[in-house]
Amino acid sequence: MYLRALEIQGFKSFPDKTVLTFGEDITAIVGPNGSGKSNISDAIRWVMGEQSTRALRGGKMEDVIFGGTAKRKQTGYAEVSLVLDNTTRLFNMEESEVMVTRRYYRSGESEYYINRRSVRLKDVNELFMDTGLGREGYSIIGQGRIDEILSVKSADRREVFEEAAGISRFRHRKEEAERKLERTAENLVRINDKISELELQVEPLREQSEKAKKFLVLRDELRGLEISVWLDTLERIRASSIKLEADYQEAARRKEEVKVSQEKAYAAAERYSEAMREKDMEADRLRFEMQGRQARANELESAIAVLKNDIQHNLESAQRIKSDLEQQEGREGSLSEQIAQRRGRLEEIEAQLTEDRTSLEAKSREAEEAARSAGTLAQELEELRAQADLGTAGAAEAKALLSALAAAAQEVMDRDGSVRREAHELEDRLEEAQKEARAAKRRYDDAVEERDAVKNVIQGYQLRMDSRKKKWDQAKDGQVKLQMEENALTSRIRLLTEMEREHEGYTKAVKLVMNEAQRGALQNIHGPVADLLKVPDRYTVAIETALGGAMQNIVVDREEDGKAVIQYLKRRDGGRATILPISSIRPGFLREGEALSREPGFVGVGDQLISFDPRYQNVFSNLLGRVAVMENLDAAIAAARKYGYKFRIVTLDGQVLNPGGSMTGGSASRSAGILSRANELERLNSQLRDIRARVTEAARTVAEAERESTAAAYELETAQAQLRQWEDAILKAEGELSQRRTVTAELERQRESQREELEQLKGRAEQIETDTRAARARIQALEGETAALKSEAEGKARGQTEVQERSARIAQEVAALTAAQAALEAEREATRSGLSELEDLKASMAGDRDQSRALMAEYEEKNQGFTREIEEKQGALSALQAENQRQNETISRLNQEKIDLEGQRVKSTRESQSLNEELLRTEGEVSRLEQRKVSASMEEKALLDKLWENYELSHEAARQQRVEIESVPKASRRIAELKRSISGLGSVNVGAIEEFQRVNERYTYLTDQRDDVDKAKRELEDIIAGITNEMKTIFQREFDTINEAFGQTFLELFGGGKATLELEDPDDILNCGIEIKVQPPGKALKIITLLSGGEKAFVAIALYFAILKVRPTPFVVMDEIEAALDDNNVARFAHYMRNMSAKTQFIVITHRRGTMEEADVLYGVTMQEQGISRMLTINLNDVEKELNIR
Repeated sequence: MYLRALEIQGFKSFPDKTVLTFGEDITAIVGPNGSGKSNISDAIRWVMGEQSTRALRGGKMEDVIFGGTAKRKQTGYAEVSLVLDNTTRLFNMEESEVMVTRRYYRSGESEYYINRRSVRLKDVNELFMDTGLGREGYSIIGQGRIDEILSVKSADRREVFEEAAGISRFRHRKEEAERKLERTAENLVRINDKISELELQVEPLREQSEKAKKFLVLRDELRGLEISVWLDTLERIRASSIKLEADYQEAARRKEEVKVSQEKAYAAAERYSEAMREKDMEADRLRFEMQGRQARANELESAIAVLKNDIQHNLESAQRIKSDLEQQEGREGSLSEQIAQRRGRLEEIEAQLTEDRTSLEAKSREAEEAARSAGTLAQELEELRAQADLGTAGAAEAKALLSALAAAAQEVMDRDGSVRREAHELEDRLEEAQKEARAAKRRYDDAVEERDAVKNVIQGYQLRMDSRKKKWDQAKDGQVKLQMEENALTSRIRLLTEMEREHEGYTKAVKLVMNEAQRGALQNIHGPVADLLKVPDRYTVAIETALGGAMQNIVVDREEDGKAVIQYLKRRDGGRATILPISSIRPGFLREGEALSREPGFVGVGDQLISFDPRYQNVFSNLLGRVAVMENLDAAIAAARKYGYKFRIVTLDGQVLNPGGSMTGGSASRSAGILSRANELERLNSQLRDIRARVTEAARTVAEAERESTAAAYELETAQAQLRQWEDAILKAEGELSQRRTVTAELERQRESQREELEQLKGRAEQIETDTRAARARIQALEGETAALKSEAEGKARGQTEVQERSARIAQEVAALTAAQAALEAEREATRSGLSELEDLKASMAGDRDQSRALMAEYEEKNQGFTREIEEKQGALSALQAENQRQNETISRLNQEKIDLEGQRVKSTRESQSLNEELLRTEGEVSRLEQRKVSASMEEKALLDKLWENYELSHEAARQQRVEIESVPKASRRIAELKRSISGLGSVNVGAIEEFQRVNERYTYLTDQRDDVDKAKRELEDIIAGITNEMKTIFQREFDTINEAFGQTFLELFGGGKATLELEDPDDILNCGIEIKVQPPGKALKIITLLSGGEKAFVAIALYFAILKVRPTPFVVMDEIEAALDDNNVARFAHYMRNMSAKTQFIVITHRRGTMEEADVLYGVTMQEQGISRMLTINLNDVEKELNIR
């Protein structure tokens, strides 16, 4: 068997799937520090079940997952698989190849697989146990393992020797057996507790069962007699009811006659009252109309006052207008004078304007004549200048051509330079385009790589989502189971609560009293004694025994309340009950209590062992204050003798020593579990709260699992979205790459075009040089002709200047006259405007005067209208006042008629009251007879209710169960005797018959189960003893063998000296420490801790080689264990490893040359990209064959 392959994905610095295949010889893994080569040994250690993050060189387990780099995202999980050859069947499996896989998610979930089947960590550990493999084996030897061998604590070395001795499986079996033994012992304790609990129930239930059977016989006889007596009584009641019915009908008839007469009298009184109300309503209506007319009269008076005020106001306004008219007549005289002045100035302006127009026309004629002379001279001068201009233009044209040629030459030069610069820039652009094309290619490659990485992450997220779904299913199943437990507890609590409410287990009398108290028919009822106290479970039997039938005593406030209870029970034949009035009950006191507290086995006084409301102190002191509770019967007897049997003593298991010396015992008598039921209800409620908390927690777990599942799905969807993004990025990168390549091709085409243009520019420059020489000759000829023409034109220009100066002076005079004329015209318009405004103002004042006179006339006309309106309103006011006087008289008449009606109403009311008194007397008789009927009916119903409540029988059904009785008195006496007998039985639990059978069967079953568990316990103890002896034998044998092999290996590696292993305590070989003593060549014997660092490391290597000799493992991984050795010892180490490689496969992580030289295959670990390890493989055997080495 050997290690065939190692597959790593997402583990530490190996984000991508990496597969290392191994031969049966030596494989060396090399690489620079920090390249991740030790992560390979960590991966092997991790997949074999290592749980210590410290051993894996991490802070937490999540650190084993690739954490990402600046360019690579982190992975979602880490996965490592070991592929092992199993042709030798080292593993107990049929397959010839075994693959062990471990997967860990960032969420903290771990998964283990063997041959792709999901298993537990325990299964992986058991697979490797006693093979030397596994996390505690010696197949992976790193610096940590060397440190364990070199540890100062010799006990730390035991794990290596136990694994080498092959007893790990035995120790595991022993520990498993010890755990089973511990669980068995716990089960035995629980079973004994249950048996003890049932032992307290079996005997009391047996006694209750016998009592219940006797009770059933008495109850059946009582049933027949009570039914017969009640039926006889029912027949007598029904006979008397017939006469009552006849008397009742006669009284009812008389009541109806009186009632009709009373109703007639009452109706008459009501008619008079109605007539009185009508009179009141008519009077109220008239008063309301009078109020309306008075309101209108008030409005008329107000309107008259307003009109008078308006007349006075108009008179005042007319007087004010008259005064204003007198003032206005003075202002009109002043306006007439201003108008006359403005008209005189306007005539002066018109005369001046006529004079200025004549002067302006003369000057205009002079200006025209001067303009004509200037025009003739200008025409002659223009012709000379035109000829000169033609010459100048020709010269200029030639110069322009020359300039154009120069510009063209410069343009050619500029274009040449520009093209050359563009060519240079084009080369730069081309280089940049080629660089961008290469960058686009890299982006494309990166996108492809990222897409592949995301695919890997998606695979992990898919696995995680499946795992989360499974976790949710398990959490949901757990939640359902807890809910089922909750429902079961709720049902039990509901049953017990119903029993408490129905007072199950109490006597009929107690039930009747409590039912009536709940309905409010009986007052100040506190309840039975058992309901008013709480007892710890330890004291339940003792307190129930001490109380006995007193548990059903009823506590009330006063003696009167107790009397009411007793009378009620007598009326209902409800049986008997003991009443405890709080007001009269006297406390009991145990005088010997202080001395008794010092007696052995004393538990306490009865009333001190329970809890209750302070109001009931006297009640419980009376019932339990003189009852001492002792641990057991021996302590009780000793105390009773010492104190002369003066008080009652009860033991915890229910034995009783009575005052005077009598004893009661044998079993604990319990009253239908009344106190136990309350305790059980409290305990079940506590369990229910716990279960509900667990249900809530389970719901939270389900919600958390669902949230995690949703989160995993979200992560998966996110990763899938990222995959789509990277696929889009790939398409985009492909498009960009294509575009960059197109741009590059276009730039290369432009470069070729530029080369052709440079050749064309060269030819054009030569042609421009020839044209420039011809243009310069033409310019010289034209400039000579132009100079002569310009000289002649200068003479003409001087004459033209004189004419122009005279024309300018005339133009200035014309302009001055024009400006003066414009100013006069502006003043004329302003004067006209002012005159118009003064005339308008004068006309306006005349209009205002006419308007004021018209307004005075209007005021006078309004006052006349107001005077007429006042007269009309005064007439309407007088008519309203007269109408109110007439209606006031009508109201007085209606009041008198109402007084007459009141007298008739009083007479009818008195008659109605007299008849009503007679009606009340008649109704009283009817009510009395009806009450007697109701009483008879109630007695009949009570008897029928008794039949139903006590025996659930209808009248007809009861008649069928009627028995013959001699007489009712004799039957009643027998009923009393039967009730006393039943009462003498005390509290009876009919369910005890069935309960005793159930509990007894449970007791028998648990007793048998206890015997089986006890037998299993003894068998486990024997197994543990056998395993221990076998472990001692095997360990001693293998230890001696390893010790001998260690001495030989040490001698071979060190070239001399000796070494031994010693047990620190030979009598405890399975737990003692192991000491290593060595004597290197030429040195004294020392323990290993006194050696140098290199010597200690070499000794540890020698010990591991010795173990491998004795118990070879399929493969060994060594992680730089020879780092502390010098070159000579490295060579010895490598040579020795080569000798052992025939039986054991070696995988060595190293950076020592001597070790590498002995390897058959070299794996190189590099880190070209920061944080990501890559593998390179060199098969040295193939290289040697190729180079014919050796």
